[in-house]
Amino acid sequence: MQFPKIDPVFLHLGPLEFRWYGMMYVLSFIAAYFLILAGSKRKNMPLTKDDLADLIFYLALGVIAGGRIGYILFYNISYYIDHPLKVFSVWEGGMSFHGGILGTIITGYYFALKKKIAFFQLADLCATVAPIGLGLGRLGNFINGELYGRATSVSWGMLFPGGGEMPRHPSQLYEAILEGPVIFTILWLLQKKKNLPVGVVFWTFISLYGAFRFIVEFSREPDAQIGYLLGIFSMGQLLSFPMLLLGAGMICICLKRDPSPP
Repeated sequence: MQFPKIDPVFLHLGPLEFRWYGMMYVLSFIAAYFLILAGSKRKNMPLTKDDLADLIFYLALGVIAGGRIGYILFYNISYYIDHPLKVFSVWEGGMSFHGGILGTIITGYYFALKKKIAFFQLADLCATVAPIGLGLGRLGNFINGELYGRATSVSWGMLFPGGGEMPRHPSQLYEAILEGPVIFTILWLLQKKKNLPVGVVFWTFISLYGAFRFIVEFSREPDAQIGYLLGIFSMGQLLSFPMLLLGAGMICICLKRDPSPP
């Protein structure tokens, strides 16, 4: 299959370029606002529309700053030392989920303290909408023609620009489906259960992401500047496997607690 010719820039205004990758983030935050608003009303959480606007701002700050810092530290620090101004070129790609999740946890925790809301109640609510951003983000990676998979002989293998003459796994689409609709559906059904202990939804999200990312990485081309670590594993796998273990362990701890929320 030939990679579809999609211009990563959907709008030119003079010297300004508006990219699909950035648009995916905008759409994610808009969807998050309305879904968190609906969820907070359903759970009778003391959040006003102004509070939600502040929350989305904090989460956006955590995603962008954490994701960028995480990518720089985990994946390509030598490049950004040589090209420091490229640190701010987030529209070109180069975001790390693992850095982004740490960033949102920090900013979300600060917001919860500020508004005097139980952190894990807020985390459960936000976790249910996070897969939307993940799925759209992976579509942005696909449009950019980046983070493609390893060479393959499967019939749906795709020829990516810059990927050589061998067909490759469209691993961005694998991740878009698993990290987006699949996790979203599981979490949405889970959060509807009555008397579910606080924190289970959040830790389920952490565990599922870790599992799916670890599996898909076997079909994804490792970053050229890093290659394989510990023989056969990628950096993404080494960062994701602890998420699987931590999430599973915390789910067990949460299930042993009183199911009624604080």
